[in-house]
Formats: sequence, structure tokens, C-alpha cells
Amino acid sequence: MKSLHTLRRRHIRRCALWGGILALTLCLATEGPTSAAEGGFPNPLGYVSDYAEVLDGKWTERIRSVCQDLERKTGVEMVVVTRRTIEPYANVREYAGALYKYWKIGTVQQEHGVLVLAFIEKPQAAVTLGRNMIRVISPALLQDIRRDYIDPNFKVGGYGEGLYRTVVALASASQDIRVGTPSRAHSGEVAFWLTVFMIVTVLSFFWWVTRPEKRHPFPRIQRGEFWGTGQGGFGGNLGGFGGGD
Repeated sequence: MKSLHTLRRRHIRRCALWGGILALTLCLATEGPTSAAEGGFPNPLGYVSDYAEVLDGKWTERIRSVCQDLERKTGVEMVVVTRRTIEPYANVREYAGALYKYWKIGTVQQEHGVLVLAFIEKPQAAVTLGRNMIRVISPALLQDIRRDYIDPNFKVGGYGEGLYRTVVALASASQDIRVGTPSRAHSGEVAFWLTVFMIVTVLSFFWWVTRPEKRHPFPRIQRGEFWGTGQGGFGGNLGGFGGGD
């Protein structure tokens, strides 16, 4: 009986041990996705985050290649994301703006960031731009992209082609950017104001040289008001350079 009792106690201990390990594993599995999706957003998967699983390998690779080449040549960071739901946000624009800030897209690139978000449940898309991209990608260009690429392809389920043509159009508009160097517009402004400053400086100098004689310093120099003060100077009472003993 004693050995049977001992076996039962060992069996209970083993069950308790395995039960504790199983409980710990379930907790880790539950907490993992929660920490990864903190704030309601998932973690980025690179240039293309196809959470809706609507892109095949061919389109995913093409989109990734465009985004990668764009960042390598210009420094602009462009990210493409697909989602089936945007809850708890009211519309795709609000979700895109919040996701852009949460992922800090374009922060390292001095606000040269672009987020293309496709919402699949109610097919639509949104483009969020960094501050320094607004002057490059105009609202008119975004309207053309929606009309020519997003609407016709999304209506027939062609999300891959629609997103690919979208990133190509955005990349083409951004190809002259060089992150870390002043833009052409900024350089033109600096050159303009530098030219104005030089012209004003030169005109001021000539006006100063040619102003009326009563304010001109050279006659005063000749009259000895500066150098000939009665203290000898170069040819005064002490003989100067060629004086007596």
C-alpha cells in the first residue's frame, strides 16, 4: 500500500508539473500576438505587409522591388499594406494616418515617407505622405492614380496589379528626391536671396563712396583730422622718419 501511495503522489506531481508547463505555453502564445499588435496595429513585414493575403508572390516581389529601388536611389521609404478590416477606425484614411505614425514611416528619412494602404473588405485605398513628400506628390496625381489604377483593378479583384502600378507612379514622381540634400526649390530660394543680398551690398558700397563731400572721409584725412593731430605723426615736430637729431 505504501508503494502504491508513493506512486500516486509521484503521478500527481508529474501531472502538476506538466500542467504548469502547458499553462505557461498557452500564456506565451496568447501574449505574443497582443504585444506584436500593441495599439491595434501589427508589426511591419518589410516593404510589403500583405495581412489580407491577397497578393501572390509575383506581385509581392514586383512591389517590393520598386520600393527597394526607390529607397536605394532617393532615400524615400515607401511601404505597402493590405488589411481586411480597419476597426476600430471609421475609414481607411484615419487608419492609414494612425498606422503611418505608429510605424514611424519616413522618420529616419527626414519625413520622406509614403504609405499605401489597401482595404479589402470594402475595396478602397489610401496614400499617406510625409511632410516633405507633399510638394512632390500632388493631389492631382493621387486622383489620377485612383482613377487609372486603383478603381478599375480593385473592382475585379486585381489588387496586385493595382498596387504595383500605384507604387510605380508614386516612385516615378519621387525619382528626383535625394534625402539629405536640399530640394531644387529650396536651393533656388537660397540662390535668389543670396543674389539680392550681394546686389544690395554692392549698391550700398558705391553710395557710401560717392556720397556728398561733407560726409566723405578722404578730405578730412587730407586736412589732417585723422593723422595730422599735432602730435608729430609722420612729419610733425619730432621729425618723423626724416627728422633731425
